[in-house]
Amino acid sequence: MEKFFDPKSVVVIGASNSSLNLGATICNMLKDYLHYTWPVYVVNSKAETVNGCPGFSSVLDLPETPDLAIIIVAARHVPGIVKDCAKKGIKRIVIESAGFAEGGQVGEAMQREIDEVIKTNGIRIMGPNCLGTLSTRNKFCSFYGVNPSLVEMNQIFEAPGNISYTIQSGGVAVLVMESLYYDLVGINKVVSIGNKCDVDEADFIDYFQKDETQVIGMYLENVADGRKLMEAAKRSRKPILMFKVGRTREGAMAAISHTAGMANNDLIFDSACKQAGIIRLKSINELHSLPKMFTEMPLLKGNRVAMFTNSGAFGSIAADLLVEADLRMVPLSGQTQDKLKKAGQVFNVKNPVDIGPAPPQTYLDIFEILLSADEVDGLLPLLSVWQTFVIDTLHELLKMCKHYDKPAAIYTPNAVAKSIAIRAKHRIPIFETPEEAVRALSVSHMFHESLLKRGFVYDQVECEIMDDNRTITGKMEAAL
Repeated sequence: MEKFFDPKSVVVIGASNSSLNLGATICNMLKDYLHYTWPVYVVNSKAETVNGCPGFSSVLDLPETPDLAIIIVAARHVPGIVKDCAKKGIKRIVIESAGFAEGGQVGEAMQREIDEVIKTNGIRIMGPNCLGTLSTRNKFCSFYGVNPSLVEMNQIFEAPGNISYTIQSGGVAVLVMESLYYDLVGINKVVSIGNKCDVDEADFIDYFQKDETQVIGMYLENVADGRKLMEAAKRSRKPILMFKVGRTREGAMAAISHTAGMANNDLIFDSACKQAGIIRLKSINELHSLPKMFTEMPLLKGNRVAMFTNSGAFGSIAADLLVEADLRMVPLSGQTQDKLKKAGQVFNVKNPVDIGPAPPQTYLDIFEILLSADEVDGLLPLLSVWQTFVIDTLHELLKMCKHYDKPAAIYTPNAVAKSIAIRAKHRIPIFETPEEAVRALSVSHMFHESLLKRGFVYDQVECEIMDDNRTITGKMEAAL
């Protein structure tokens, strides 16, 4: 798998100097923006050099056997090129061309021809109908047609993160990358798998267990091998956040036309995901909004949540959201309420805790009281930034959460643009809506519960997930 992300030589088959040639954009990305130092060759009918990359008329004429071949030509030419790659000894291929299984019987026949070649030659293929891979730490990207000045690609590579995505759509991949640029967490790797005739999402769940990935995000249109996916998910010690289309008949039909993705029975699939520990997302935005709950905060180990607000209305709003999310708005003990009374400027010492205009120390005292309370598992601060010192107190809150090993999902009831600006400037994991914040607590608790059910133990001292050697059981085979 590593050669898909860190090849020491590449050939782009189909890159040329023709106007709007997509293969050329891959060469430009590697050479001009990422300053890729390893050899990049191109293959085209004229054997012409493209942006300094030596050109050849055939893969068989290359001076060496590249680690990775990227194919972006008309679909009818692909089977023959794959055969040439096999003769050259190339073992990793990304097929970015479209027009295979998603294109009808002719395309299906070509895909079967490719399948036979790779099986008999030990080749691994990504795609077809995909963008391939991106790795921020290795500074590698095989995406075609991306204008780095428009997608903030330079910034994405300058700030590598710990979120890795397997996405069955190039457009969704770009959406996620652009959105995360304005958030706290950064990208580790992105995989666009398209029709996934060979390498699939389960392969990457296993692969991402071994690198810097902390959270795995997925966008899927179909699952070809449900058992393989669920078994990989059960082995995962890292949260898997999945958005899958096809919940409706119309969505399933749309998936077929896009990536030949026949969506599975959604009720059965949902049940299997719960058993395997996969967290299914409710919206595409959750792919980029929720990961920071896992990278910046401890897990929510119980469902008892305390709220703290300096605007009483948002306590009422969030109370409904908590209940709907199967979280508990915990009654505060008499001892905790007595401590809150001594903090001063507190309108309500019951949950939600409500204060009026108050100095910074009041905020800090309340954070400490709530996080240290035995009856509280996590905190939902709903704090309008009416003074700049509120930002300073939120920085202290982050430290307290780590100290007490309890999470806080922070929402600042201000204009979204203001909240995003505060998040970006001050590096505070702020959620943009109360719904997002409550959902973040919910998925954090789901993941903790799934670890326990799957036989993993979360060590609160070392902050590592460890296998306690218990047998993983379940009714996955029946569900699938």
